[in-house]
Formats: sequence, structure tokens, C-alpha cells
Amino acid sequence: MSEIVIFGGTVEGRELAVRLRESGENVTVCVTSEYARALLPKDLPCRVGALDFNEMTAFLKNENPQKVVDCTHPYAVRATANIRACCGQLNIPCERVERQASEGEWVRYVEHASDTLQAARALSRTEGNVLLTTGSHTLKSYTDVIDPARIWVRVLPSAEALRLCAEAGVAPAHIIAMQGPFSAAFNAALYDMLNIRVMVTKDSGAQGGVAEKVVPALERDIHVILIERPKET
Repeated sequence: MSEIVIFGGTVEGRELAVRLRESGENVTVCVTSEYARALLPKDLPCRVGALDFNEMTAFLKNENPQKVVDCTHPYAVRATANIRACCGQLNIPCERVERQASEGEWVRYVEHASDTLQAARALSRTEGNVLLTTGSHTLKSYTDVIDPARIWVRVLPSAEALRLCAEAGVAPAHIIAMQGPFSAAFNAALYDMLNIRVMVTKDSGAQGGVAEKVVPALERDIHVILIERPKET
């Protein structure tokens, strides 16, 4: 039984869980992977694995928390919808931690895409080496429209991410498996070393280091495709 259940393996979710526990709250965190679990303190109660609506409802019934906090990624639209629906059905108060969208002069100089498919279409009109920093689950959308030999990817250092890279046809030598966020200097060095001409990213906000990715890319005349985050209510 938990007083507070937090959904999400984001930076915000980890920081909030630690802060609440230090203040004496009984907290359980829900994450989707063992990799996300490893980033949390070992003694923090945690439920690992993706949950559909019915599984989430059963879990929350069993925990019977006083409150649920949704700290899932801004692009995890289905997870947020399920959390809201489950909490509404069970009459559990629910709060959403929403990242601030990116701001800055650089926003005007990138190509905006509404979703992965639009980004992939935009990418098909480009030339040169590509760096994808959009995660491993959508790689096939890009390798379906351009030669995988053009693509370098930066993904989490997990077995699941490497498996998805292989399924999408990304060569092992083109996989950068590291935990971010990364500094502008690191990104700049990576662009130079790989001779990147196009970079695709999501608007993951300050916590995701999006400005540190975009600004050094624009300084090198690299074409940036930015996938806008889903609108939240």
C-alpha cells in the first residue's frame, strides 16, 4: 500500500520520488523497464513493466493510494490517457508534471514536424549523414524511407534499444548507446566526428537537453527536424 504512486522513469519522476520519500511519504514508482529501475535508489519501492488500462486499474486498486502523480515522458500520450482514465474511474486524485516547452531564438530556425511520420517524410527530402535522437521505438519509420547507411542513432544503453536498432537495420557501428542529457560541446564534437548534416530530435525540454542539441547543430548549418510535443489539456 502506498500513499503516493508516481508513474514515469523521467528525471522529474526520479527527483520527485526521492524528495517525497525524504519528507516521510510512502511512495511507489512505476517504470516500464529494468533500465529505468536501475536509475532509482535500490531501496525505493518500484513496480517494473508496462501496464495496459486493465492492469493499471488492478494495480491502483491494490495500492489504493491517496494520490497519483503522472511524471511520464511528454510524448507518452497513451500512458497519460490511461493514468487519467484509471484515476477517474477509481476516484483517485491525479496530478500531472508537465515539462515546459522549449523557448529561444533557435526555435525559429528548425523544421517543425507534428509527429514521427511527418518527420520521416521531411527526412526523405534531405541528403547526407543523419543523427536520430528520437529514441529506439520509432527507428523503423525512418529506415523505411531512407537508406539505413545514412543513419546514426543515439539511444539508451539497454538490450531492448539495441534489439530495436538491429530490427530497423541500423549498423552496429552507427549506434551510440549512452544515457543523456549531453552538453552542447559533446554534441558538437559528435556532429563533427560523424559529419552529420541532418539531426532529428523531439522537443524534450530543458531536462532532455534539446537546446544543447539544436544550437550547435544550427551553428554548423546542420538541418534540424524538431518533432513537436503532443498538446496536453
